[in-house]
Amino acid sequence: MASSNVTAWKPADASRVPETSKLKHLIESQQFTLPLLMELFQRTRGMERVVARGGTLEYQNKILANLFYQPSTRTRFCFESAMYRLGGKVLSTEQASAFSSEVAGEQVEDSIRIIANYSDVIVVRHPQAGGAQRAADVSPIPVINAGDGEGGQHPTQALLDLYTIYRERPLTGLSVAMIGELDRGRTARSLAYLLAKFDRVKIFFVAPQELQMKPDILDYLDERGVRYELESDVEAVIGEADVIYQTRIRPERVSDTHGVKRYGIDSALLAKMKSDALILHPLPRTVELDKSVDQDPRALYFRQAANGLYVRMALLTMLLDQNS
Repeated sequence: MASSNVTAWKPADASRVPETSKLKHLIESQQFTLPLLMELFQRTRGMERVVARGGTLEYQNKILANLFYQPSTRTRFCFESAMYRLGGKVLSTEQASAFSSEVAGEQVEDSIRIIANYSDVIVVRHPQAGGAQRAADVSPIPVINAGDGEGGQHPTQALLDLYTIYRERPLTGLSVAMIGELDRGRTARSLAYLLAKFDRVKIFFVAPQELQMKPDILDYLDERGVRYELESDVEAVIGEADVIYQTRIRPERVSDTHGVKRYGIDSALLAKMKSDALILHPLPRTVELDKSVDQDPRALYFRQAANGLYVRMALLTMLLDQNS
């Protein structure tokens, strides 16, 4: 792989990025200021060029540790690929709770203290909301939250979602329909926090009543004057939305299991969307996103997944550079 000049990835005037926008760890979407988001997106554009020319060796002396207590092949592979493309090395487990001393009662804090001796950045997926914060509280090196608990956060997914939208249109004035299992949907929750940073955004939360977005997110939006509507009918809002953010609904979580398909996208619903709407999905999908949608030019979820590599490469360089 050819070496590259890392200074080319940084903001044109990095001195204007406030010190308060620097990252020690990445645990939740609320950490991001607008200047930090713009720095991330500028670096991400640079990473697209780095990957196109085969990667870089700039971080060949760095090691990433993937500590996944829950399986997530896509996210784990993406972080591994990101580190390899940067020239670094990877230690990885997708079953930390089954194949480590955690099964004998060792706490995540102790595991992090040990693993920090072997690596330069740790990516954690934990089954409990707050698990990533617990790791960060004791870690001398950067910790990245790759998803914690049900109803927690998944900030790197939200950042790649936002970047996908950013590459297509301005982020101000957007109307976004979030559809699916929203109460425990950590990707939707994380994205809502990020969208709240932009002017004139409106969010439609579309879900069965028992799966609607939790009050903590709604209170956050209220405090920041962000417009939103709670809706149970997809067709009532689908024609207004600039972005359709589709997520799954597990049939066992709703009383009307036959009604689950009412919260999915198929060819019939495509005809009712805006001609320039963007269709996103954090993946993996089940019945909520019909494969007939894949051929529609508005369907961006595979491009969205590809953008995850560039965004996570950019995040790794930000954390490693700022904490070196």
